[in-house]
Amino acid sequence: MPTTVFRCLLLLSLAVVDGISYAGSAHEQDQLSLVQQQLDTIERLAARVEASSQSENHERYRFDYPRLSQDIQRIRQGVQGYLSPSRAQPRDPSELVGDYRLDTPSSEPSP
Repeated sequence: MPTTVFRCLLLLSLAVVDGISYAGSAHEQDQLSLVQQQLDTIERLAARVEASSQSENHERYRFDYPRLSQDIQRIRQGVQGYLSPSRAQPRDPSELVGDYRLDTPSSEPSP
């Protein structure tokens, strides 16, 4: 009799834990979908700023918008790959660059 009660409690606890993991998974998917929306927003804002800063090329350093866009795409692909994996594959080990400053060549010749 105690073995039967123990088995029932074990099965009940496994069902509860399994149910919690599915709830966490749905919440995680919602949050990652929100991350994707925010990445879209960041990309639109960056494109807008890049377009407005094209006329201001007199700065020595500029922000590297193409590199930022590449990193955003890489993050987006990682999130999308997690949300809807096609099959088990090894991960791509390359890292984000993270350095977004470009040196602008001077328009004056060096003495």
